[in-house]
Order: sequence, then C-alpha cells, then structure tokens
Amino acid sequence: MKKKLIAGNWKMNGGLAANEALLKALRDGMAAIASPCDVAVAVPAPYLAQVQALVAGSGIALAAQDVSAHEQGAYTGEVSAAMLKEFGARYVLVGHSERRQYHGETDAVVAIKAQRALALGVTPIVCVGETLAERDAGETEAVVKRQLAAVIHLNGHCISEIVVAYEPVWAIGTGRTATPAQAQAVHAVLRAQLALASGHAERVHLLYGGSMNAANAAELLAQPDIDGGLVGGASLKAADFLQIMGAASVGRA
Repeated sequence: MKKKLIAGNWKMNGGLAANEALLKALRDGMAAIASPCDVAVAVPAPYLAQVQALVAGSGIALAAQDVSAHEQGAYTGEVSAAMLKEFGARYVLVGHSERRQYHGETDAVVAIKAQRALALGVTPIVCVGETLAERDAGETEAVVKRQLAAVIHLNGHCISEIVVAYEPVWAIGTGRTATPAQAQAVHAVLRAQLALASGHAERVHLLYGGSMNAANAAELLAQPDIDGGLVGGASLKAADFLQIMGAASVGRA
C-alpha cells in the first residue's frame, strides 16, 4: 500500500522568517509521527532556494507552484522546469484553478506544462475541478474528465508518473468542502479514467484539494480513492498541517 501524500500549497504567502519558523515546527512535529506520510510544500518561486535548504534531510519534499510551458527563451517572468529541477523541486503544481481563472490557462496549456515537468523528472500535480455552476448543472464528471483527458492525450506513455488533485473550485478558500462521498465519487471517476489510459493507474496519487483542514481530513482520507490532500490555508499553520499528516499516517506503521 502506497503512502498517502500531503502537499501544502502556500499560494502567495510567506516570508523569510515565517518560512523558517513554520518549517522548523513541521520538522519537529513530524519526528513524533510514528510512520509519516509523504509530505511536500509548494512555495512561491523566490523562496525555492531558502526552502530547499530548510527541508534538506527532513522528509519534506520541495514543490513549486507553477512551471512554464516553454523550455527557455524570451519569456520574462517565466520559470522553466530545468530551473525548478536545479533547485531540487520534486513536484510542481500545474493547472491550479487560480491559474486557470486568473491567467487564462487552458487544458492544452496545462497538458504542455505537465509534459515539460515530466521531461525533467519533476512530478506534476495536475489540478482538475469544476465550478459551482458546473456542479449545479450536473457537469462535474464531464469537466474533470475533459481536463484530465488533455493531460493523458499528451503524456499517455508516462501518465502513471503524475499526481492528480481534485479541487472543486467552489470549495477552495470558501470554507465549503465536498462531503467525503462527493469527493470519493469524483476520485473514483478519475481513477477509472486513468485505468483506461495506463496499466499502472494504482500508482497515481489522487489528492483532494478543496478546503481540507484538521477537522475534516481524517474522514476524507479514509475514502478508498483519496490518496492524500492538496492543502491550502491549513498548510500555513504548523499544528493544523501536522494534524492532517497524522490523519494520513494512521495505520501505516
């Protein structure tokens, strides 16, 4: 049985002193967890070097929040997969709903970003999810399958090497959370879609990413197709993030 993966997304938060204090608290707290789950933190690009040093030897993997669809060149402000690799990034978020919403990222762009990351050995955490209007219209399954299909189409030969995060847009930063049954239903759809594309679909971590917190993590993580969490606000609070890690580590000694 693979370990669960808990990835914290700091979004546009942090500071040199705050980062150091948070990661020290996480390192100290993880020492008390008998059989830790896999853990990653996705940090703003300016802090990659600092956090790379702070997590060395800790069992916390470094993740980036975005990657360019281009390999190199005249793309001011962009960060390439090769650059992330040099800083020891193990994961990178691609297609987060905030990137899709505020930066107009399409399914095709997300697929290319995943391809760039995979080519350099950085694992893309591919984010998919529906808006409230799409859920109310009964389009949840169609939306998430379309978003994942674009990534599968371009990366089919190595699709078992990605991570998928289901993040219902209506539950991100709103305090609303999909019920465990609602989340499991979508995860089961994604698992079936991956199984049709790869003989190794069971290797893929499927994360839930819609306002997972210390209070609801255990019930969400108990679902059969939920292999971890993509955690936003709670990842900035050491006690809450450690409690989620503990919930993910239960029964894995």
